Amino acid sequence: MPGMEHPRLFDPADTVVGRLRELCLLYPESAEVEAWGRPTFRAGKKLFAIAGASMHRASSVVFKPATDEHPALMELDDVFVPPYFGPAGWLAIDLGPRTDWTFVAELLDTSYRQVALKRQIAALDAATEAPLRTGAP
Repeated sequence: MPGMEHPRLFDPADTVVGRLRELCLLYPESAEVEAWGRPTFRAGKKLFAIAGASMHRASSVVFKPATDEHPALMELDDVFVPPYFGPAGWLAIDLGPRTDWTFVAELLDTSYRQVALKRQIAALDAATEAPLRTGAP
């Protein structure tokens, strides 16, 4: 129904949401927008990550993998096809105490690059290469 708001499905102080926020807001022109009762992260106006795949899997993140990585990711125990976004090729990964956050950061990077504008990707690549050019650590 138009104008009907979803109830908030997350605790703003949740440490998993906090970690996702730290990772997602590093990207050029990224923004957090609450939608469907959960935090979503966008490259400009396009979604690249959603905290919580469903009410039953709140400690997870929905992401858009590269098409060629989809089959290998589906082999992992903590990766699953999320409701609503799954038919469009999106996947989700459960997050918990043993989460490999470096791996999650790589998934988020790929997801961002799937939807970002060329200028956003150029800004990301320039920021990534800057320490190499200046010799900074």
